[in-house]
Amino acid sequence: MSNRAPKGYLYVVFATLAWLAAASASARPALPDFTQLVQENSAAVVNISTTQKVKTPALPPGMKIPDIPKDSPFGEFFKKFFGEDGGAPQEHEAQSLGSGFIISSDGDVLTNYHVVKDADQILVRLSDRRELKAKVIGYDERSDIALLKIHATGLPTVQIGDSSALKVGAWVLAIGSPFGFDHSATAGIVSAKGRNLPSENYVPFIQTDVAINPGNSGGPLFNLDGQVVGINSQIFSRTGGYMGLSFAIPIEVAMDVAKQLKTTGHVTRGWLGVLIQDVNSDLAKSFGLSKPEGALVAKVLPHSPAAKAGIKVGDVILSFEGKEISDSSALPPLVGHTHVGEKARVKVLRNGKSRELTVVIGQLPDKSKLAHKEQTGKSAPTEAGRLGLSVGNLTADQRKELEIDHGGVVVQDVADGAAAEAGIRKGDVILMLQGHKVTGARQFRELVKKLPGGESVAVLVQRGQGPVFLALQVPK
Repeated sequence: MSNRAPKGYLYVVFATLAWLAAASASARPALPDFTQLVQENSAAVVNISTTQKVKTPALPPGMKIPDIPKDSPFGEFFKKFFGEDGGAPQEHEAQSLGSGFIISSDGDVLTNYHVVKDADQILVRLSDRRELKAKVIGYDERSDIALLKIHATGLPTVQIGDSSALKVGAWVLAIGSPFGFDHSATAGIVSAKGRNLPSENYVPFIQTDVAINPGNSGGPLFNLDGQVVGINSQIFSRTGGYMGLSFAIPIEVAMDVAKQLKTTGHVTRGWLGVLIQDVNSDLAKSFGLSKPEGALVAKVLPHSPAAKAGIKVGDVILSFEGKEISDSSALPPLVGHTHVGEKARVKVLRNGKSRELTVVIGQLPDKSKLAHKEQTGKSAPTEAGRLGLSVGNLTADQRKELEIDHGGVVVQDVADGAAAEAGIRKGDVILMLQGHKVTGARQFRELVKKLPGGESVAVLVQRGQGPVFLALQVPK
């Protein structure tokens, strides 16, 4: 009797294996093909080159350029930066490169403000190699957006998309001129959304791992449908080159800025008038929150929309116009995009209870005066040994410098203990403790005596960067 399987049986086995392999392959998402996207959109992406006059510094009085051989590179260095004789300051032209994209067929071009900042001349090079002089219609330094105008008609334009529809992990593609190499395409995925960077609180950046290098700034970021969803603006780098972290301005922010620049010549943003911070797990416990969330109000500016609406220091803003505030960075973009004069509903947590307030949004001032110099008190200290620190009353000069009209005590010394563990430093001004305003050193000592042992309480301090809440674990 033969042990060989029938031919029909082997055929069924191989057919089944082939079907399983095909099914497995089809279940895996295919890598995208960007060729058509690049072909259809490259013509609307432009190279931007600028020139600006830069003054070379003069050598200090009495100092002359040393006698260096003509062929020495050091001789060229001195001549380049200090002129032929090192005397009076001289001017020379500096050049920079960037990217941009056309948003209207009659020559409106979007780019980054830092690409054209202080430029004396701006040249826009199109895909057909035409070079046209550009005029700055307007710019917004806060969002790093500039709107340019070139005199031409029938130009190819990009299709504007919606960055809010982007999901983390989605494929995106950038076209630009890194290092001057025109129409270079690089691809990657969305790494995160709503990133808040130290340089700008009112832009919820799109983070990607798309390779962005000098010259890409101002260029478009496309989704797979060929729509612009962002403007490539910044990279995180310790070397000056690409390190895998790129940031793009959402296209909605850019188009809103462009519209305002074109119609009014300037940009206005909504303003609440509060200084806020994140809520960590310790602060969440002290405020009665089940988890860290919201934006904790550390300061309410006088006569601001927030002050008029009744928002107070120590409130935790949980939602703005029905949109939940997961962390403090989510609040500024929402406020900034609200029109000046509009009413907005703000839900806050105060003393463990939620309440809804109505605020009339104001206009964001041009400059902020929130930073103060760190001060050290000189008045007689009052001990608060339970926390491991001593405090004193503020002098009149300190109040004037710190813009504190009344209340508060200055930390004069911090020893090992609860205060040091909470992050309280010498020179901090304690404004509030466990929801009670601090009026003076003697009253502060009484408040410390009444603190519940073994619990976490919130303490509001003001230091160089402004007010900040800290979570203090009271010893038993």
